[in-house]
Amino acid sequence: MKVYINGQFFSKEDAKVSVYDHGLLYGDGVFEGIRVYHNKVFKLKEHVDRLYESAQTIMLKIPFSKEEMTAAVVEAVRQNPYEDAYIRLVVTRGVGSLGLDPNKCAKPQIIIIVDKITLYSSETYRRGMEIITVATRRNLQEALNPRIKSLNYLNNIMAKMEAIHAGFEEAIMLNQNGFVAECTGDNIFIVKEESLVTPSLENGFLDGITRRTVMDLAVGKGLRVVEKTLSRHDLYVADECFLTGTAAGVVPVVKIDGRTIGSGEPGKHTLELSRAYDQLTQKEGVPVPRTAKV
Repeated sequence: MKVYINGQFFSKEDAKVSVYDHGLLYGDGVFEGIRVYHNKVFKLKEHVDRLYESAQTIMLKIPFSKEEMTAAVVEAVRQNPYEDAYIRLVVTRGVGSLGLDPNKCAKPQIIIIVDKITLYSSETYRRGMEIITVATRRNLQEALNPRIKSLNYLNNIMAKMEAIHAGFEEAIMLNQNGFVAECTGDNIFIVKEESLVTPSLENGFLDGITRRTVMDLAVGKGLRVVEKTLSRHDLYVADECFLTGTAAGVVPVVKIDGRTIGSGEPGKHTLELSRAYDQLTQKEGVPVPRTAKV
C-alpha cells in the first residue's frame, strides 16, 4: 500500500505528517471520501469540486489546480492494487506554530490514501438497519457549516459514540430547531405515498454526492423528489426509509427509535434505487490505467 503525500509516495509505515500540522492540532483542513468501483473512480469531478468549495469557504488555498488534483487521485489509485477501494483525499492547512493563526502555516499539505473500507455487513443491506435519534445536535450553520467537509468531525463522532453506546450502528442528528438534519455519516431519505423525501439544505447538513446521485436516479424512475423540513414524526410514519453515503452506498432502514418503518423490511423503492445505484457504479467513473504500473 502506498500513500501520496505532497507529490511523493510512501509505504503505509513511512507515511507521516508533522505534529505541528494544523490539520492534526486543530482539525484545520478539508477532505473528501471517494469510491473506486471496477477500476474507475466514481463521481471524481463532483468530489474534487466539493473539496475546492470547502477549501474556499475556510480560506484554504489549495496549491494544485483541479486538473492536477484529479490526476494525483488517479495516480494514487494506480499505485495501489485495489480495483474496488475507498479514497481519502485530505488537504490540511499545513505545518505552523502552536498558535491558532493560520497565516503562520507555511504550505497546505495534500494526502491521498487508497484502501479498503466496509461500514456495514451484507446482512445489514439485506435485512435493513435499526437506528435511533441521539441528543447531540448537528453543528449550527453559523458556527461551522455542515456543508463544509472539514477535518473537524468531532460533532459527528460524539453522535456516533451515543449510538454505539446504545447498541446501534448509526444515528439521526437533529438541527438546533429539532428537525431532521442527517445521520452521523450518511444522508437520510424516506418514501411517503410514492414520493421520495429528504431534508432540504437549510436544515444544515452535508449535501452528499451520493444523495444527489440517488435523487437523480429517482427522477429517472418517475418518482417525485421532494426536499423539505422533516420532523421525527415524518420518519416514523414513512412507508420506507434509507440512508446514502459514499462509503455506505444505499442502506435500508427498517426501524427508527423503536418504531417499525413500513413493513419492517427494505421497501420496493429502496431496493430499486439501490440496484440502480449499483448499476451506475459499474459503468460510470474515471478509468485508472493499469499498464506499466509502478
